[in-house]
Amino acid sequence: MKFLIDAQLPRRMTTWFAAAGCDAAHTLDLPDGNRTADQQVIECADQEERVVITKDSDFVDSHLLSGRPAKLLLMSVGDISNQDLQALVLPLIPDIIREFQATSFLEFGQAGLWSRG
Repeated sequence: MKFLIDAQLPRRMTTWFAAAGCDAAHTLDLPDGNRTADQQVIECADQEERVVITKDSDFVDSHLLSGRPAKLLLMSVGDISNQDLQALVLPLIPDIIREFQATSFLEFGQAGLWSRG
């Protein structure tokens, strides 16, 4: 599975998904880096069949209204340390991968992972 991690999330998150056998990129890897416009992030993700991982609710609106990005993981974790984020995300990566086989929109929060679409 392939992921594109948005600017509000740490670049090191790519290594967490890569360790699970995924192809993960960060917006910092795009030509405009973290200044990449949301529409460009969506286009890149959809062209490369990547799940967008973000904290940005604008992607939720776009997904619900136009189906773009095609797959979305909304991180509803608030402001937490990267260490705490890693502790939350790492154990659930296999579940995230499995759930995206059947759904297009997941939300992740302090209480866990749930399907929204």
